[in-house]
Amino acid sequence: MSRQSAWATKVAALIQGGNSSAALAQIKVAPTVKDLRDLRTLLSGANLLSKHPNVDAATADQIVALSSPRLHRSP
Repeated sequence: MSRQSAWATKVAALIQGGNSSAALAQIKVAPTVKDLRDLRTLLSGANLLSKHPNVDAATADQIVALSSPRLHRSP
């Protein structure tokens, strides 16, 4: 059983507090796919994904972006 990340709980707290613009900025620089999945689990448990469709779309987009292979490597 794995532990949930502190990042996911902090971003979920931002959303619960009503600061979804700050949460969206954090979602765009999410560290890993696991963190995003943990965040979606937390938000779906609190019924916040249905209340914030922009957060739902942003997390889904970032999961796809981080899961796909990179087109190029930095030098």
